[in-house]
Amino acid sequence: MLYIIGLGLGDEKDITIRGLEAIRSCTKVYMEAYTSLLSFGLSSNGLSNLEKLYGKSITLADREMVEEKSDDILSEAHHSHVAFLVVGDPFGATTHTDLVVRAKKMGIDVKIVNNVSVMNAIGICGLQLYRYGETVSIPFFTDTWRPDSFYQKIQTNRNMGLHTLCLLDIRVKEPTLESLARGRKIYEPPRYMTINTAIEQLLEIEQAREESAYGEDTECVGFARLGSEDQMIVAGTMKQLQTIDFGAPLHCLVITGKTHPLEEEMLDFYRRRT
Repeated sequence: MLYIIGLGLGDEKDITIRGLEAIRSCTKVYMEAYTSLLSFGLSSNGLSNLEKLYGKSITLADREMVEEKSDDILSEAHHSHVAFLVVGDPFGATTHTDLVVRAKKMGIDVKIVNNVSVMNAIGICGLQLYRYGETVSIPFFTDTWRPDSFYQKIQTNRNMGLHTLCLLDIRVKEPTLESLARGRKIYEPPRYMTINTAIEQLLEIEQAREESAYGEDTECVGFARLGSEDQMIVAGTMKQLQTIDFGAPLHCLVITGKTHPLEEEMLDFYRRRT
């Protein structure tokens, strides 16, 4: 049996009872360590907290292991119970869908244990979840690569009065281009995009496109460490949010569409008073 188990967003205590029971029934436990991170996973004792609560040794599975060596994980699930732990909800990333497809094609039973993800936790700010359009990802720009495919999607959402969730780039164990060219992988230091960087890049693309999809005065909501005890939520214009220090990762950003009066009442609680 292969269990794919959502851990939620905060700390080790966010796991469901069903998920905890499944982990304790498994002989091998893997935890994905690249599509997202638990807030406590950034600290040195994060993994030990998990292992103490779950009563199991955990193997970290980075991008290379899951995307290149997943057959090893699946072969173990042929003859024993194996757990694959995912921050948030199991289907928050396409890699996990691919793992399920491959397991089923190999005749392996798969059980999913769902949990909260950023996709519904953002409801805390008061913007109604059914008034969101397509979610976009904002990647780190480089000197030679400044993609803007997200721009059209934001524009389409806003033309329909819909809100846009912007997921901000996480770069963990990414090989440098130079090392790939030499055939020997050397990894970049981990990087987590801030709300400030995201807004800077968004405004750069708007300035280049000049199609008025959004601007400095567009209302947004910034989220940091969503789901944790010290989460931070601030509503304001892009210009206002650019001046705020949101602290440690992870960050995400919502660009608002047309708001309902009840949504406005909720957003007022998160606006900074000057």
